[in-house]
Amino acid sequence: MSHGLTYPEAIVIGALQGVTELFPVSSLGHSVILPALIGGRWARDLDVSAPESPYLAFVVGLHVATALALLVFFWRDWVRVVSGFVSSVRHRRVAGPDERLAWMIILATIPVGLAGLLLEHTFRTVLGRPAPAAVFLMLNGLLLFGAERLRRRAATAEPVGARAGDPVPVRVGPEGKGTLFASTAAGGPAASQAAVDLASDRRLAAGSMGGAVLIGTAQILALLPGISRSGATMAAGLLRGLTHEDAARFSFLLATPVILAAGVLKLPDLFGDLGAGIRGQVLVGSVAAGVSAYAAVKFLTRYFETRTLTPFAVYCVLAGLVSLVWLGVA
Repeated sequence: MSHGLTYPEAIVIGALQGVTELFPVSSLGHSVILPALIGGRWARDLDVSAPESPYLAFVVGLHVATALALLVFFWRDWVRVVSGFVSSVRHRRVAGPDERLAWMIILATIPVGLAGLLLEHTFRTVLGRPAPAAVFLMLNGLLLFGAERLRRRAATAEPVGARAGDPVPVRVGPEGKGTLFASTAAGGPAASQAAVDLASDRRLAAGSMGGAVLIGTAQILALLPGISRSGATMAAGLLRGLTHEDAARFSFLLATPVILAAGVLKLPDLFGDLGAGIRGQVLVGSVAAGVSAYAAVKFLTRYFETRTLTPFAVYCVLAGLVSLVWLGVA
């Protein structure tokens, strides 16, 4: 069976997926809408809603590359998380911050894992078309905007206390001896970036398990083409009282196992009929996705130290509206 997927298509969609998977603007929505806007061969080759679409197998490969980029960027965090999980299982406890963060990520991943197994195929085939994706992209923008408004309203009612940029004590050394003060603001008097990252992980671990599960459950919304996984979890994090920096960090940590698992589960498709004729394109597209994802997460972790979701909200509403009008006219 001959599959039409060119190398230019693979590079463009690969780079696009790597960026949009982490930016709160929906990678699946863009993967559905962009080919339809371009039209012609792109619209025929890149149809994710088709039951036996080679494009879907291609996107699976891109997900694995994106997850690997996240693992590389957050490798220090994942060393602590895995060590915390092993320690928790060995000692049959959930005590230290690393152990808590490990179980927060595990428990927060279960709802979207179950929902993905049950609903992913239905949502993709029924709603994975340009017009519904454009509508959901607009709704994604409204979700981001609403979360920002509610977060600002809550912030004005908060008592004066620790805020982003204030020194945060981080226990370091053997058995937690010693205290290191790391700033949560960009350019602050942090001893190192690693100390800032550690401070963020400690703040996340201090949250409640229930709150982590609620934030993780928001990822289910991303099964709808046009709703962003990172956007939904960041919005939920803000509503739970996290700073933009910590909400983004937790979102990326939560996304890593979900994206990786989704890719690995469907990776065998690439070695079957669906992957015939496109394996070279998958490799090239995956490289583009991995590079762009690493650049995107590096940018976003700095961006959210001082900025908000509002520009992404505006973009999603306008992009969805323009896409609907364009597709309607076409």
